[in-house]
Order: sequence, then C-alpha cells, then structure tokens
Amino acid sequence: MDKLMVLPGDGIGPEIMDVTVDILDYIISKKNLKVEYEFGILGGCSIDKYGIPLTDSVLEACRQSKAILLGAVGGPKWASTDPAKPRPEDALLKLRKELGLYANLRPIKVYDPLVSVSTIKEHVIKGIDILFLRELTGDVYFGKKERIVKDGVVTAYDTMIYRDFEIERAARMAFEIAGSRSKKVTSVEKSNVVESSRLWREITIKVHKDYPDIELIHMYVDNAAMQLVRNPRQFDVIVISNMFGDILSDEAAMIAGSIGLIPSASLRDDFFGLYEPIHGSAPDIAGQGKANPLGTILSMAMMFKYSFRQEEIAAMIEKAVNAVLEKGLRTSDIYDPAAGGSSLVNTKEMGAAVIAEIRI
Repeated sequence: MDKLMVLPGDGIGPEIMDVTVDILDYIISKKNLKVEYEFGILGGCSIDKYGIPLTDSVLEACRQSKAILLGAVGGPKWASTDPAKPRPEDALLKLRKELGLYANLRPIKVYDPLVSVSTIKEHVIKGIDILFLRELTGDVYFGKKERIVKDGVVTAYDTMIYRDFEIERAARMAFEIAGSRSKKVTSVEKSNVVESSRLWREITIKVHKDYPDIELIHMYVDNAAMQLVRNPRQFDVIVISNMFGDILSDEAAMIAGSIGLIPSASLRDDFFGLYEPIHGSAPDIAGQGKANPLGTILSMAMMFKYSFRQEEIAAMIEKAVNAVLEKGLRTSDIYDPAAGGSSLVNTKEMGAAVIAEIRI
C-alpha cells in the first residue's frame, strides 16, 4: 500500500485541496489503486495550534510516505520582522532540507484556450513548454544570516552559499530530463559578479561532459529575466539556483496567464516528492470559492508521473484539465468577460468539471 501525506495548509489551501482529493478519491476508486492518505497540518495553522510551523510527528509521517501533496502556507497573520518568531514558510524549508528534496520542477505550459489570458502577445507565447529545474537546498535561504547593531547602525546580511555536490546533482537531473525533451539546457546564474555563481557555471560545465548530446547554454539571470518575456520559445529546460529560480519561475508563470495554473514537484534521487502549486495562500480570497484549483490538480498529476510511476493517470488528468479549459470554464483569475464562449465557475465547480472529463 502506497502512503500519501496530504497537507492542506493555510489560506486557500484547504479549499483547493478539497477538490483535488475529490479527484484523487475518484481515481483511486475507478483504478482500484493501492493508495491510502492521511491529513496533517503545517504552516500558519500549525503555529496557531502547536507554536511551530512543522511538528516532529508530521515530519515523521512525511518520511513514511511515498509522496506529499501540499496546498499553500503563509499569510499576513503570521508575518513578522522578528527573526525569533516562527514563520509558516519555515515549514517548507525544513521539509526540503530534512527530506533531501533538492530539485524543484516547475513546468510552464501555455494552453491554447488561454493564450488570450496572458499579457504577452499570442505569437510570442503560443505553444510554450518550458521546464524550470530550481535547486532547493542551497543559496541564501539556507546560508548564514544575521543582524548586527553597531554605533546605531543596523546591518543585516544573508550568505549566498553553494556546495559543489548541490550544484552537480541539480545539473545532472536537468541534463537527464532534457534528454527526453528537446535536448537543450539553459543554465542561469550571475557568474560575472557572484562567486557562488562562478562555481555554479564551473560545475555545470563539468557535468555537461557526461552529456555530449545535450546543448548547454549559459545565461546571466538579468538577461534571462528579459528573454523570458522577449523570446520564451528559446528555452526548454532551465536549471537555476534557489533564489533566482524562485523569482524567474514566478515571472514565467505569467506567460501561462496565471500563477494559479502552475504545478510543481520537489524531488530527490529516488523520486520521493513534495507536490504543490506555486501560488501562495491568497488569504484575501480564502473561503470565497474564487481560488483556482488547477495548479494543485496538475501537481497531483506530476505526483502520479514521478513518485507513483503512473504516467497514464498523469496524462489523463492533464488531458481532462485541457478539456475543461477548451470548454471555456474559468475561475476568476483566468476569466475574461470580454472573451466569448467562457463562463465563470467557482473552485468546486472547476474540480467537478475535471472529474467529469476524466475517462477511466
């Protein structure tokens, strides 16, 4: 029996997870899958109940699972400039570090029915299919950080740190994945001024020698930010450091029309993974039925593909999502009242529509 840990989280997390679990239940029943799941809490709701964003018991339950399905964490309720106070996002950082989830895959795909939703011209983005591989366990998120007060001046610093093996394993996975796509990897860094980026380029070049059939392109992060909106078609697989990847993958999400559409998978070598949409907890719309569940549903599709090795089910979910969009169903983030043939639906209605399109 494969075990799955479900962590709805904060804000819109519980409502997008509700409809995703409805789809999961349907698939488990129809395909007679040997999958069982349990629910846990993390993030702000865990701080409210236990005083910490991730308890040892939830972490251990995650260790014993084959995969983790996550909604969203955070919100202004728990925001603080006091470094001593727990933050919801600390739960994610701890999960990634403790479970060795070093590679974050973020596919940026433009669905034909949503080309008009993007703010970028149709001829620039039509047919785009980019995969970001963001390294997750290094960089400023895990480097030493401190505040110093001297002579009335407050100084804060964060250390951008990378070890060679962290870069090597991310680069190797990027080349492996590129081999089944268009055989092209763009490595994004800032090696003209940042020492850790110089190591990034050095190690990436070294690993590339094992993959002579893969094209490797180096690009500075500022240029990559510009090229993503100028000519995104030039990219296939982008391998990128933690902080740069955090920023650029959110920028790229707008190519697809909405951050609510983008799934992600955080993986390690054995393809144990944490699956979550890349959008935030959106507390301003929580409980209103406005949240787009497609990013979470597509994250579940990635879960079936990578951790459960059920590529047929993953493709079936992706096909159902595309069919729903082709029929013009839209949550508020992708709804354009001026566009003919589209209708506004709520979170639950979107989930029910996806179930209706799944053919088992």
